[in-house]
Amino acid sequence: MLPIQNFKDFISHNSLFIASDKILLAVSGGKDSVLMAHLFKLAGFDFGIAHCNFNLRADESQRDESFVRMLANSLEVPFYVTHFKTKNYAAAHKISTQMAARDLRYNWFEEIRESNNYNFIALAQHQDDAMETVLLNLTRGTGIAGLHGIFPKRDKLIRPLLFLSREQINELIAEHNIDFVEDSSNLSVDYARNKIRLKVIPHLKEINPNLEQTFEQNIQRFSETELVLQKAVSELREDLLVEKQNSLHLSIAKVKALKPQRLLIFELLRPFGFSELVVIELLQALNKQSGTSFYSSSHRITIDRDDLILNPIVEENQQLAFIHVNDQSVNLSQHKILMSFIDEPYFEKSTKRAFVDADKLMFPLVVRPWQSGDKFMPLGMKFFKNLSDFFIDEKIPLAEKAGVPILINGNGEIIWLGGMRQDDRYKVTSATKKVAIFDLK
Repeated sequence: MLPIQNFKDFISHNSLFIASDKILLAVSGGKDSVLMAHLFKLAGFDFGIAHCNFNLRADESQRDESFVRMLANSLEVPFYVTHFKTKNYAAAHKISTQMAARDLRYNWFEEIRESNNYNFIALAQHQDDAMETVLLNLTRGTGIAGLHGIFPKRDKLIRPLLFLSREQINELIAEHNIDFVEDSSNLSVDYARNKIRLKVIPHLKEINPNLEQTFEQNIQRFSETELVLQKAVSELREDLLVEKQNSLHLSIAKVKALKPQRLLIFELLRPFGFSELVVIELLQALNKQSGTSFYSSSHRITIDRDDLILNPIVEENQQLAFIHVNDQSVNLSQHKILMSFIDEPYFEKSTKRAFVDADKLMFPLVVRPWQSGDKFMPLGMKFFKNLSDFFIDEKIPLAEKAGVPILINGNGEIIWLGGMRQDDRYKVTSATKKVAIFDLK
């Protein structure tokens, strides 16, 4: 017998929705989403089924669409389907295919929800998905927020299968002889999540056969810890962020007195887009001279005499551009910079190309014109030089200085004077494992 009462209890306990709500189910045709559809039917809820055809697996994609259409017909519920040119979207937006598919489906689900008066969108993620998310976040690096896994409810998204493990779902599908379709991409280790699912978790379960239950308990603890941390950060924000003349000021003395300093400042600056690596560099530079700046993709924080000054990066500065880790190029008013990577310590002597130790990069990188006070360590030298002096030495006319694109690391350090000279701190050495190549066109 399907666990209808447990299903209803989980929905009620987590206040996912009420019995009179209309729910839009995201159904791929796999075991998880098909079981969710059957549970909704047997529980007597009002629902419809939405299916995305991403056109990534040729005939298999069409097979999945046909199966889900028949499932909706057999359950006598509304069926919605759309087709995406996923690879084209990924190329146009310079993101991975997986990220493109995620953006496309969530945007479309929301359109269907609004236009057809559904209250919530139901996703068939389960306990193993939550565990995999935590492991994936830990592998990539995360704050406390990355340790709570997947919430049962967030805004209009609900996850009513989080009371089940993958093993329990497999058993229910087999026991009740429920038809489904298998996505062949789930068996590919080309995707990071699949590697964790297929290669990492089986070894962890050898150590702890009850891994899913343990992670469920851990995720609950992490969630409660996050609530405590966010309360502390909220109080800190009231005390530390002081608005002065359209800028936010943070007292350097108060920042130095914080314990644990790195965690609290990272959480405080995270809403402004600053990465943990940039925050670490910022804290290490608190005693540096005034004027040192650090960047996120939306804000700049500058060390002043007694304060850190936080400002949004104004849109009117059209000469400012960002390079994110997955970008291949960035267009400037007069130039284009291409970025590529190689996995060996290689470099060429060229003014039009920079060969940089990729492990020293902190994204997003910034490309901007030179500013008064800028300094760098010219390649081959062991001392700093002001850009104004460097331009004089190189006999660069005043009118041409503004046209030189300056590549800035996320920690505010200059990496390259485009078309002129690279910074010695970022050069390729025998210890370099991965090289970032920047081409100026």
